[in-house]
Amino acid sequence: MTNTAIDFYRAKIRQGYLVDIAVVEHAIADNDTITQKLNYEDLLGMIHRLPPAYRTVFNLYAIDGYGHEEISDMLGIAVGTSKSNLHKARGRLAEMVKSQEETKGKTGENT
Repeated sequence: MTNTAIDFYRAKIRQGYLVDIAVVEHAIADNDTITQKLNYEDLLGMIHRLPPAYRTVFNLYAIDGYGHEEISDMLGIAVGTSKSNLHKARGRLAEMVKSQEETKGKTGENT
């Protein structure tokens, strides 16, 4: 019985938490950090500019909530490759955000 309870708990952890988008939008509107100033379309555009391998792993991990082992099974890649692709995707997204903020700062846009 204990092992069954532990297995159930572990399965629930992998699934992540679902939050209503309306709640998240209100939280974003109240926060003035750089990443919160990005609108939805800008963020999606940045994700679409990632190389296909990085984008796939990023979407599966960050958006769909899969773990690296599950991603490696689905895509037929090593777990280390999944972790590496996620790390590189995050780095590229951070560079894109920084670049966009610098561009907006130079043009004087306030979003």
